Amino acid sequence: MLIIPAIDLKDGHCVRLKQGDMKTATVFSDDPGAMTKHWAAQGARRLHVVDLNGAAAGRPKNEKSIRAIVKAAGDGLPVQLGGGIRDLDTIETYMDAGVTYIVIGTAAVKNPGFLSDACYAFPGHIVAGLDARDGKVAVEGWSKMTGHDVIDLAKKFEDYGVEALIYTDIGRDGMMSGVNIEATLKLAQAIKIPVIASGGLNSLKDVEAVCTQLGPEGVIGAIAGRALYEGKLDLKQAQAAADKASGKA
Repeated sequence: MLIIPAIDLKDGHCVRLKQGDMKTATVFSDDPGAMTKHWAAQGARRLHVVDLNGAAAGRPKNEKSIRAIVKAAGDGLPVQLGGGIRDLDTIETYMDAGVTYIVIGTAAVKNPGFLSDACYAFPGHIVAGLDARDGKVAVEGWSKMTGHDVIDLAKKFEDYGVEALIYTDIGRDGMMSGVNIEATLKLAQAIKIPVIASGGLNSLKDVEAVCTQLGPEGVIGAIAGRALYEGKLDLKQAQAAADKASGKA
């Protein structure tokens, strides 16, 4: 089980939002490269990076910061990146820059053909992001709800050949209220591909719950954001607890 630190980029800064609202941004660092080195030193095994401006604009907006992150991460720390990725050329640019996994969210929902093409062109490197509230999928930086059912879409994305799914409960993201175990479990049981949980991870107790209740069902990681930045969760301790709970320590 991976505990994956999140680096959310807004105007070149590392920030955290509450429930995806750009007006609630708290700046935690002006140096994304230095933040990457910090998480690497804390034992991170993967980084989750989101171009928030890109997600809102529908095209890359923080490319300079993303390149700084990839450079700081080096070969030993895989980076998964999402936010505003809407075409194959953008994916190729980021892959050439050293990004390991590309996360496609809004475009996967609104343009399934693009997701299918991306999986075909970059096998093993495409991750679908499903952001939901009450079982229904949200798009465009969570600003618009759709009528799509999470599990129905997840099965469709699995058929396209995505490497994994990131499932975010947007009611809990940035709120430090615990992962939605029930909804994540339901999704993981419905598909065969790996799932990464996102939203609400807040304590070692949450880490243990994710490992023991979700790990056996194919959940391979949990993304942590605000709790790490505010010191409620220590990455080294969290990863050690995850390894222990998963029987790998």
